[in-house]
Amino acid sequence: MKLYYNRTKIVATMGPASAKKDVLLAMIKAGVNVCRLNFSHGRPEDHKAVIDIIREINEQYKTNVGILADLQGPKIRIGLVKDGGIHLVNGTHIKITTQECIGNDEQIYITYDTFPQDVQANEIILLDDGKLQLRVIETNKKDTVICEVVHGGILTSRKGVNLPNTKVSIPSLTEEDLINLQFALKYDVEWIGLSFVRTGQDIIELKHIIAQSGKAAKVIAKVEKPEAIDNIDEIIAATDGVMVARGDLGVEMPLEEVPLLQKMIAAKCRAASKPVIVATQMLESMITTPRPTRAEVNDVANSVLDGADAVMLSGETSVGEFPVIVIETMAKIVRNVEEFGYSFNTARVSDTDPSSPDYLSNAVCESAVHLAQHTNAVGIVSMTTSGYTAFQISSHRPQASTYIFTSNKQLLNALSLVWGVRAFFYDKLESTDQTIADVNGILKSEDLIKAGDVVINTAAVPIIKQGKTNMLKVSIVE
Repeated sequence: MKLYYNRTKIVATMGPASAKKDVLLAMIKAGVNVCRLNFSHGRPEDHKAVIDIIREINEQYKTNVGILADLQGPKIRIGLVKDGGIHLVNGTHIKITTQECIGNDEQIYITYDTFPQDVQANEIILLDDGKLQLRVIETNKKDTVICEVVHGGILTSRKGVNLPNTKVSIPSLTEEDLINLQFALKYDVEWIGLSFVRTGQDIIELKHIIAQSGKAAKVIAKVEKPEAIDNIDEIIAATDGVMVARGDLGVEMPLEEVPLLQKMIAAKCRAASKPVIVATQMLESMITTPRPTRAEVNDVANSVLDGADAVMLSGETSVGEFPVIVIETMAKIVRNVEEFGYSFNTARVSDTDPSSPDYLSNAVCESAVHLAQHTNAVGIVSMTTSGYTAFQISSHRPQASTYIFTSNKQLLNALSLVWGVRAFFYDKLESTDQTIADVNGILKSEDLIKAGDVVINTAAVPIIKQGKTNMLKVSIVE
């Protein structure tokens, strides 16, 4: 199957609009690299059906589409309200209680047992994606919080609650998350998205559960709370990748701060060789129209220029009317920026700490990128079993194509999220010279390189031990 490979990858959220095989296949042909399963919606059997279709397409068409299982996390909501909607009037007082009830003009129920203990006077409470705003007046530290309505309006049942000033005590992994996590691990998804991450410890705990399950799924930390911004360095250090989840982040923080936070997080992730996804409302108008707004086109383009590894679509592909057209549109935007503007990405800051156990391996990967540029090499060709070398080379954003060979089949799909990387299965590993000849020959047979081209090969020598990358070779394709 003929595919166009953008360097910046596309993540598409699955849903009723994209669940059929013919639609998903068309989306993959148009440029989808990773399929996101949103566990905030859908039944397990629905997600299993999509997993089966993705795996079937990968097997039938020799694609390496990855799967991101996105856990809901501790999403706080209000309960049911009278007549389906109540009117909150500016300046009036309303009680928020942890005692389940039908909400009315005087009190509403919240699905957060320790809410009265965690909030403080004068903290802000946002309802319905920030459309309504309350201010805490007092709490009895037991089951009731009295609030003033600052910005009122109609509040309907089950709306989300955001607490930008509050240090919440709810665990990052809820009981429902743990059930969904085991479901995702059972079917060997490549990536797990952890919502509402607050500290690096949240990631460490999730990785511990994954390891105890004997699985190798990598973790995406979803940054969507001010506390995560405060702890961003430790989160990036602990995780395998980051998602700039601009939906809740833009509610919990001033909107005008989000663009610069996006750039900051992207730069830090590149410096740490961790992939970063930019998400939320990228082409939202295309849920109902076949053409994006000019502002949306600029948003996608700027995310590419920020150095994002991937850009993500949500409702556009899960419930939208034009799932294939939206992928085609995003791919065109990405392609245009990459062809004429990707070199504008700021240079990655190198790790110069000689005490790092990975210092020599990192230096070889960085040297491969510089050597490829100076020799006009068409490709950097590397071997890896863990993916570490692929992440390192990608983070330098080489102009040469990046081709990764691995004997780790799950890694093939996981690398579909990483900027510029195309992965191939290879498990012979007889000798260094033979392996280099083999992988270069595979690329030549795929018409990705041709006789006379310069390629840069990296590997771990001796190759049969599969250690850290320590070898660099300039090859001229025969």
